[in-house]
Amino acid sequence: MAPHALSDPSPLQDFCVADLKATTPVDGFPCKPASTVVDDDFFSRAITASASTRNPFGVNATRATASTFPGLNTLGLSITRVDMAPGGLNPPHSHPRASELVMVLKGEVTVGFTTSANQLFSKAVRENELFVVPRGLQHFQLNTGAGDAVFVAMFDSQSPGAVTPTFSLFATKPAMPMEVLAKTFLMTEDEVGAMKSKFDGF
Repeated sequence: MAPHALSDPSPLQDFCVADLKATTPVDGFPCKPASTVVDDDFFSRAITASASTRNPFGVNATRATASTFPGLNTLGLSITRVDMAPGGLNPPHSHPRASELVMVLKGEVTVGFTTSANQLFSKAVRENELFVVPRGLQHFQLNTGAGDAVFVAMFDSQSPGAVTPTFSLFATKPAMPMEVLAKTFLMTEDEVGAMKSKFDGF
């Protein structure tokens, strides 16, 4: 029996530039006709500019996925640029469809992930150094340097997905049942309500 694929399925042709205007629903994007594909379909400036970090977490992610960089469609790749203010935190989250390779471009970023056995692996990563996060595991990035930090995160999926527990528990629509949250966190409903109020607007 063949092993399970460790990334998106292999393409069946040289390329499949995403047709972002197509109306046919598929898992991903249908291909543009090859005769309409041009050089710029394989080029992107999506992550060249820094983004504002003026938010409660002091972090901003700029993504290049198939929806913003059509040439990535079916190639099983995507990349994200993350700008971080001093002390900025990319909160614990997971990517259900991808492993993540972090490369720090500026500053120092502590990267960590937890395993299914609740073991933490973390490291202070500096310029041009790498840290890898296995698929689906909760992980975080924290700016532990003296100034701003920038890193890129590379994924083995064109659509890695992101699940952030704080948002998926406290900012859902409709709201997660209060009883579930109170019992999960061993808190009173008033305490849960106070915590939920911090995520209003996210």
